[in-house]
Amino acid sequence: MRRSIVSVCAFSALTAASASAVAEDAAPPRLHTNERYVEDVIVKFDLAIDDPMAVFTYVLNSLPARVKVYPTENHYYFWFFHGGARYAGNIKIDARLREQGNFRFVYYVDQPSWLGLTHDYEVILGAARGVRVEKVEPLAYRLTYKNKSVVFTLNDLSRVHPPAQAIRPDEQFIGPVFDESGVRFFLLFNARLKIFLYILDETVTPADTFISTTVGDSHILIGRRTGFALYRDGHRNRKMLIGVSGANVSENNYFDGPSDQMPDNFIVDDTFRQAILAAEPGFKGEIDRYGALADGARFVAAPYMQYHRPADLAIFHRCAVSPRVPAAQYYRCFVLPLEGDHGPTARPLAMPHKQR
Repeated sequence: MRRSIVSVCAFSALTAASASAVAEDAAPPRLHTNERYVEDVIVKFDLAIDDPMAVFTYVLNSLPARVKVYPTENHYYFWFFHGGARYAGNIKIDARLREQGNFRFVYYVDQPSWLGLTHDYEVILGAARGVRVEKVEPLAYRLTYKNKSVVFTLNDLSRVHPPAQAIRPDEQFIGPVFDESGVRFFLLFNARLKIFLYILDETVTPADTFISTTVGDSHILIGRRTGFALYRDGHRNRKMLIGVSGANVSENNYFDGPSDQMPDNFIVDDTFRQAILAAEPGFKGEIDRYGALADGARFVAAPYMQYHRPADLAIFHRCAVSPRVPAAQYYRCFVLPLEGDHGPTARPLAMPHKQR
């Protein structure tokens, strides 16, 4: 979800716990009610919605003194209601900008995809706009504007690595990915096949329940909450991401896939850039170590399908068990070309055209 979404309720000042509580066993789950939703929708308050500084002031003032940024590309997502519309956005403590004393602030009207995209309000904020950015800990930054300061604590996954048995000798660990859905992955690059893979992080209990489907001879699992589709690796004890719901991609919500949450804080030296160039040599001289172009656009490592129904995913299993696919090409059965169609008719890299 490169565009946006998470929580800031219009007039309820975000309940301090909502921003800082870690979703563990310390407290019961937060209860959500229609009563609160309706009250948020119908409330009327003055906000210059077309003024990014006014909206940023509102968002910052609604937060407690310290918040936790879970996604690994450092987006702090929020949403609120105004004038009967739902607005969504994010404060991004961007790895490229923060050392310059800047960060990115984005918001927009969040509406159904069939209504089309709306205008994004996107600004780079820092000293030039009167906002102070201070690094207070290795992975914590204080943003101060006028009389309000908030510390944004980034998600420290520096000690998170895949188990040795979950990674092959020809694979390189790029970094841990904490998706905005709450599901964690390991981003790998297969240097021999020149492909990216997302492997479910099972060093912790996954934040979803993955159920077997009738597709793919029980090898294919789909998350009840996220719709993330996984394939049980026939050669290793691990699960590979093969698909996300196309409807979620269209809605640009929390479940549109992890390709917008690169492990920016944990990329070692030039490893990610070199992996990208091995897979896509055309980016030589165009991207930095984060896979970002000069205009801020990012290389998108999204080798998975945007499926419409579980049956669409059967193509991955057919490829994996096909006698026409050489054993050395097995892992190319679980990735699509990085460029081009990723819809239900897309084919894995290893599958010849006539097998579809």
